[in-house]
Amino acid sequence: MFKKFTIALTLSVSFAGISIAQDDDGWSGEASLAGGKTTGNTDTEDLSLGLKLAKEGDKWRHKFDALADFGKVSGIKTKQRFALGYQIDRDLNDRTYVYGNADYFNDDFGAFQDGYFLGAGLGYKMILPDPVGWNLEAGAGYRSQNPVIGARTNEFALRGFSDFDYALNENVSLYNDTEIIWSESDTYIWNDIGLNAQLMGNLAARVSYRIDHHTDVPFGTEKTDTALRFGVVYTME
Repeated sequence: MFKKFTIALTLSVSFAGISIAQDDDGWSGEASLAGGKTTGNTDTEDLSLGLKLAKEGDKWRHKFDALADFGKVSGIKTKQRFALGYQIDRDLNDRTYVYGNADYFNDDFGAFQDGYFLGAGLGYKMILPDPVGWNLEAGAGYRSQNPVIGARTNEFALRGFSDFDYALNENVSLYNDTEIIWSESDTYIWNDIGLNAQLMGNLAARVSYRIDHHTDVPFGTEKTDTALRFGVVYTME
């Protein structure tokens, strides 16, 4: 597990090193705290901690995200999942960009114990921001997954991603993110949709709903997990 995490982290640092000197803009992002109800491989009340950071220059963008989910039922731990992701973009023109990304997860109660994806591809800004932004990405990479039953798979994979944001007004915004990772052994699809409402200053309320689906899972585990969350978000500028 730690070996795979080290590989993903090393690649992330390498990507950052390529362009960290290209721009001097600071980091911005958000920190979130949420609770909700999860069904599927786990059926529990849970706590979620999230962090998203971004750094943007004239040509380069860095994006980092981290997520930790915990759950207990009657004092017994039923959920513990960690995820890390890093992506670097390089604009080719106003709408087209190339990217490299590295993602890692560890899940004590899911169909897969841990895994990582290392890839690269091409992105296109279908709709430029303000008030609507929509980016599409397509690429390929190397995927590794360790199921709760059976041997680890290491294989070529294809990736597609959609990032949609809509500012309904000055105080309310909507986002909808979708990712598909295909490989010979399994196709992974997730969708995360959420609504943010400004409370005061940099603080906002959020309600979100996420679906994670694997087409091929070990016997005795669920293909689909869902999570409905209510929480608060602090924006860092």
